[in-house]
Amino acid sequence: MRKSNVITLLSDFGINDVYVGVMKGVIAQINSNLTIVDLTHQIPPQNIAAGRFCLMNAYAYFPAGTVHVAVVDPGVGSQRRSLAVEFSQGFLIGPDNGLLTGVLSQIPAIRAVELTNLNYWRSPQPSNTFHGRDIFAPVAAYLASGVPLLELGTEINPDSLVQLDIGQWEETATGVCGCVQYIDYFGNLVTNIPASYVQGKSWSVQIKGMTIGGCQTYSDVGVGEALALIGSHGWVEIAVNSGNAQAQLQIDWQDTLEVITH
Repeated sequence: MRKSNVITLLSDFGINDVYVGVMKGVIAQINSNLTIVDLTHQIPPQNIAAGRFCLMNAYAYFPAGTVHVAVVDPGVGSQRRSLAVEFSQGFLIGPDNGLLTGVLSQIPAIRAVELTNLNYWRSPQPSNTFHGRDIFAPVAAYLASGVPLLELGTEINPDSLVQLDIGQWEETATGVCGCVQYIDYFGNLVTNIPASYVQGKSWSVQIKGMTIGGCQTYSDVGVGEALALIGSHGWVEIAVNSGNAQAQLQIDWQDTLEVITH
Protein backbone atom coordinates (compact mmCIF):
# COMPACT_ATOMS: atom_id res chain seq x y z
CA MET A 1 0.00 0.00 0.00
CA ARG A 2 1.17 3.52 -0.79
CA LYS A 3 1.81 5.31 2.51
CA SER A 4 0.20 8.65 3.31
CA ASN A 5 2.15 11.27 5.25
CA VAL A 6 -0.82 11.66 7.62
CA ILE A 7 -1.00 10.30 11.17
CA THR A 8 -4.14 10.66 13.26
CA LEU A 9 -4.16 10.53 17.05
CA LEU A 10 -7.06 9.52 19.30
CA SER A 11 -6.78 9.07 23.06
CA ASP A 12 -8.32 9.57 26.47
CA PHE A 13 -5.36 11.70 27.60
CA GLY A 14 -7.25 15.00 27.73
CA ILE A 15 -5.62 18.34 26.97
CA ASN A 16 -4.51 19.51 30.42
CA ASP A 17 -1.27 17.51 30.48
CA VAL A 18 1.67 17.15 28.11
CA TYR A 19 1.01 13.56 27.04
CA VAL A 20 -0.39 14.39 23.60
CA GLY A 21 2.33 16.94 22.89
CA VAL A 22 5.00 14.45 23.89
CA MET A 23 3.64 11.87 21.44
CA LYS A 24 3.78 14.47 18.69
CA GLY A 25 7.34 15.31 19.68
CA VAL A 26 8.37 11.66 19.40
CA ILE A 27 6.84 11.49 15.92
CA ALA A 28 8.59 14.72 14.87
CA GLN A 29 11.96 13.42 16.07
CA ILE A 30 11.61 10.57 13.59
CA ASN A 31 10.08 12.53 10.70
CA SER A 32 9.16 16.19 11.10
CA ASN A 33 7.51 16.25 7.64
CA LEU A 34 4.55 14.12 8.70
CA THR A 35 1.11 15.69 9.13
CA ILE A 36 -0.49 14.95 12.50
CA VAL A 37 -4.26 15.28 12.95
CA ASP A 38 -5.88 15.12 16.39
CA LEU A 39 -9.16 13.21 16.12
CA THR A 40 -9.89 13.73 19.81
CA HIS A 41 -8.18 13.38 23.16
CA GLN A 42 -11.39 13.76 25.13
CA ILE A 43 -12.51 10.13 25.12
CA PRO A 44 -13.87 9.46 28.64
CA PRO A 45 -11.06 7.88 30.68
CA GLN A 46 -10.64 4.15 30.01
CA ASN A 47 -13.81 4.06 27.86
CA ILE A 48 -12.71 1.69 25.12
CA ALA A 49 -16.20 1.59 23.60
CA ALA A 50 -16.20 5.37 23.07
CA GLY A 51 -12.77 5.25 21.47
CA ARG A 52 -13.85 2.39 19.23
CA PHE A 53 -16.91 4.35 18.07
CA CYS A 54 -15.02 7.58 17.35
CA LEU A 55 -12.24 5.86 15.42
CA MET A 56 -14.80 3.84 13.44
CA ASN A 57 -16.61 7.01 12.40
CA ALA A 58 -13.48 9.00 11.49
CA TYR A 59 -11.18 6.84 9.37
CA ALA A 60 -13.20 7.18 6.15
CA TYR A 61 -12.46 10.92 5.92
CA PHE A 62 -8.69 10.51 5.52
CA PRO A 63 -6.45 9.69 2.55
CA ALA A 64 -5.69 6.08 1.76
CA GLY A 65 -2.57 4.99 3.61
CA THR A 66 -3.20 7.16 6.68
CA VAL A 67 -1.82 5.76 9.94
CA HIS A 68 -4.40 5.93 12.73
CA VAL A 69 -3.04 5.76 16.29
CA ALA A 70 -5.59 5.05 19.01
CA VAL A 71 -4.67 4.90 22.70
CA VAL A 72 -7.40 4.11 25.20
CA ASP A 73 -5.47 1.57 27.16
CA PRO A 74 -6.47 0.61 30.71
CA GLY A 75 -4.34 -2.55 30.31
CA VAL A 76 -1.12 -0.65 29.53
CA GLY A 77 1.94 -2.45 30.88
CA SER A 78 0.15 -5.81 31.11
CA GLN A 79 0.45 -8.81 28.79
CA ARG A 80 -2.04 -7.34 26.28
CA ARG A 81 -0.54 -7.11 22.81
CA SER A 82 0.46 -3.96 20.96
CA LEU A 83 -0.77 -4.01 17.37
CA ALA A 84 -0.33 -2.59 13.91
CA VAL A 85 -3.03 -3.59 11.43
CA GLU A 86 -3.28 -2.96 7.70
CA PHE A 87 -6.69 -2.55 6.08
CA SER A 88 -7.64 -1.28 2.65
CA GLN A 89 -7.85 2.37 3.75
CA GLY A 90 -4.66 2.55 5.80
CA PHE A 91 -3.20 1.34 9.06
CA LEU A 92 -4.31 1.09 12.69
CA ILE A 93 -1.96 1.17 15.66
CA GLY A 94 -2.97 0.60 19.27
CA PRO A 95 -3.57 -1.91 22.04
CA ASP A 96 -5.27 -5.25 21.47
CA ASN A 97 -8.32 -4.52 23.61
CA GLY A 98 -11.09 -4.11 21.02
CA LEU A 99 -10.36 -0.45 20.35
CA LEU A 100 -9.45 -1.06 16.70
CA THR A 101 -12.13 -3.56 15.85
CA GLY A 102 -14.92 -1.09 15.14
CA VAL A 103 -13.06 -0.09 11.98
CA LEU A 104 -12.36 -3.73 11.19
CA SER A 105 -16.05 -4.61 11.50
CA GLN A 106 -16.58 -2.37 8.45
CA ILE A 107 -13.40 -3.07 6.49
CA PRO A 108 -11.60 -6.34 7.34
CA ALA A 109 -7.92 -6.49 8.15
CA ILE A 110 -5.49 -7.44 5.41
CA ARG A 111 -2.75 -8.38 7.87
CA ALA A 112 -1.75 -7.66 11.45
CA VAL A 113 1.44 -7.71 13.47
CA GLU A 114 2.24 -7.70 17.15
CA LEU A 115 4.75 -4.89 17.74
CA THR A 116 7.70 -6.94 18.93
CA ASN A 117 10.58 -5.30 17.02
CA LEU A 118 12.25 -3.11 19.64
CA ASN A 119 14.26 -1.31 16.93
CA TYR A 120 11.16 0.76 16.15
CA TRP A 121 10.31 1.59 19.78
CA ARG A 122 11.50 4.80 21.42
CA SER A 123 13.26 2.64 24.01
CA PRO A 124 13.72 -1.11 24.43
CA GLN A 125 12.50 -0.60 28.00
CA PRO A 126 9.20 1.27 27.58
CA SER A 127 7.32 2.83 30.44
CA ASN A 128 4.64 0.58 31.89
CA THR A 129 2.23 3.51 31.83
CA PHE A 130 2.91 5.31 28.51
CA HIS A 131 3.04 3.00 25.51
CA GLY A 132 1.59 5.86 23.48
CA ARG A 133 4.93 7.64 23.76
CA ASP A 134 7.30 4.69 23.77
CA ILE A 135 5.72 2.24 21.29
CA PHE A 136 2.70 3.51 19.37
CA ALA A 137 3.94 6.99 18.38
CA PRO A 138 7.39 5.92 17.11
CA VAL A 139 5.99 2.90 15.29
CA ALA A 140 3.43 5.16 13.59
CA ALA A 141 6.16 7.56 12.49
CA TYR A 142 8.27 4.78 11.01
CA LEU A 143 5.27 3.20 9.29
CA ALA A 144 4.17 6.52 7.80
CA SER A 145 7.75 7.08 6.66
CA GLY A 146 7.81 3.90 4.63
CA VAL A 147 8.92 1.08 6.94
CA PRO A 148 7.09 -2.09 5.83
CA LEU A 149 4.43 -3.34 8.22
CA LEU A 150 5.95 -6.78 8.58
CA GLU A 151 9.26 -5.30 9.81
CA LEU A 152 7.51 -3.92 12.89
CA GLY A 153 6.96 -7.25 14.59
CA THR A 154 5.51 -10.72 14.42
CA GLU A 155 2.66 -11.40 12.02
CA ILE A 156 -0.49 -12.65 13.75
CA ASN A 157 -3.88 -13.85 12.59
CA PRO A 158 -6.28 -10.88 12.45
CA ASP A 159 -9.02 -13.21 13.67
CA SER A 160 -7.16 -13.44 16.99
CA LEU A 161 -7.69 -9.76 17.83
CA VAL A 162 -9.70 -9.06 20.97
CA GLN A 163 -13.31 -8.13 20.16
CA LEU A 164 -15.25 -5.61 22.22
CA ASP A 165 -18.78 -6.67 23.08
CA ILE A 166 -20.96 -3.58 22.64
CA GLY A 167 -24.15 -5.54 22.10
CA GLN A 168 -25.82 -6.47 18.83
CA TRP A 169 -29.16 -5.25 17.55
CA GLU A 170 -31.80 -7.91 17.05
CA GLU A 171 -35.07 -7.92 15.17
CA THR A 172 -38.29 -8.30 17.15
CA ALA A 173 -41.93 -8.83 16.18
CA THR A 174 -42.49 -5.05 16.14
CA GLY A 175 -39.08 -3.63 15.24
CA VAL A 176 -35.53 -4.02 16.43
CA CYS A 177 -33.86 -3.97 19.86
CA GLY A 178 -30.50 -2.35 20.44
CA CYS A 179 -28.59 -0.24 22.93
CA VAL A 180 -26.82 3.09 23.42
CA GLN A 181 -23.30 2.65 22.07
CA TYR A 182 -22.02 6.23 22.40
CA ILE A 183 -22.86 9.55 24.04
CA ASP A 184 -21.44 12.66 22.43
CA TYR A 185 -20.44 16.05 23.85
CA PHE A 186 -23.98 17.37 23.45
CA GLY A 187 -25.51 14.46 25.36
CA ASN A 188 -26.95 12.88 22.20
CA LEU A 189 -27.51 9.14 22.66
CA VAL A 190 -26.18 7.21 19.68
CA THR A 191 -27.61 3.72 19.34
CA ASN A 192 -26.15 0.70 17.59
CA ILE A 193 -29.10 0.55 15.16
CA PRO A 194 -28.13 1.55 11.60
CA ALA A 195 -30.02 4.21 9.67
CA SER A 196 -30.85 1.72 6.93
CA TYR A 197 -33.34 0.04 9.24
CA VAL A 198 -35.65 3.06 9.52
CA GLN A 199 -35.11 4.93 6.26
CA GLY A 200 -38.37 5.36 4.37
CA LYS A 201 -40.45 4.24 7.34
CA SER A 202 -42.45 5.83 10.14
CA TRP A 203 -40.81 4.91 13.40
CA SER A 204 -40.33 5.67 17.07
CA VAL A 205 -38.04 4.64 19.91
CA GLN A 206 -39.17 3.05 23.16
CA ILE A 207 -36.78 3.35 26.10
CA LYS A 208 -37.31 3.35 29.85
CA GLY A 209 -41.07 3.59 29.45
CA MET A 210 -40.86 6.54 27.07
CA THR A 211 -41.91 6.65 23.42
CA ILE A 212 -39.87 9.10 21.35
CA GLY A 213 -40.96 9.87 17.81
CA GLY A 214 -38.68 9.55 14.81
CA CYS A 215 -37.98 12.91 13.13
CA GLN A 216 -35.92 14.40 10.33
CA THR A 217 -34.32 17.38 12.13
CA TYR A 218 -33.94 18.81 15.64
CA SER A 219 -36.39 21.59 14.78
CA ASP A 220 -39.20 19.09 14.17
CA VAL A 221 -39.94 19.36 17.91
CA GLY A 222 -40.01 22.27 20.34
CA VAL A 223 -37.05 23.43 22.38
CA GLY A 224 -36.48 21.04 25.28
CA GLU A 225 -38.45 18.18 23.66
CA ALA A 226 -36.97 14.75 22.94
CA LEU A 227 -36.74 13.29 19.46
CA ALA A 228 -35.11 10.45 17.58
CA LEU A 229 -33.36 10.94 14.26
CA ILE A 230 -30.54 9.73 12.05
CA GLY A 231 -27.23 11.26 13.06
CA SER A 232 -24.50 12.33 10.66
CA HIS A 233 -22.64 9.10 11.45
CA GLY A 234 -25.50 6.95 10.10
CA TRP A 235 -26.94 5.56 13.35
CA VAL A 236 -30.28 6.11 15.05
CA GLU A 237 -29.82 8.56 17.92
CA ILE A 238 -31.93 10.14 20.64
CA ALA A 239 -31.58 13.87 21.24
CA VAL A 240 -33.26 16.83 22.91
CA ASN A 241 -33.72 20.01 20.87
CA SER A 242 -31.27 22.52 22.38
CA GLY A 243 -30.77 20.22 25.35
CA ASN A 244 -28.83 17.27 26.74
CA ALA A 245 -30.66 13.96 26.23
CA GLN A 246 -28.42 11.99 28.59
CA ALA A 247 -29.07 14.36 31.48
CA GLN A 248 -32.72 15.12 30.75
CA LEU A 249 -33.86 11.56 30.03
CA GLN A 250 -31.50 9.84 32.50
CA ILE A 251 -30.29 7.39 29.88
CA ASP A 252 -26.73 6.06 29.88
CA TRP A 253 -24.20 3.90 28.05
CA GLN A 254 -25.47 0.41 27.12
CA ASP A 255 -29.09 1.13 28.11
CA THR A 256 -31.39 -0.97 25.94
CA LEU A 257 -34.13 0.33 23.64
CA GLU A 258 -36.44 -0.76 20.86
CA VAL A 259 -37.08 0.94 17.55
CA ILE A 260 -40.68 0.40 16.49
CA THR A 261 -41.62 0.73 12.82
CA HIS A 262 -45.18 1.66 11.93
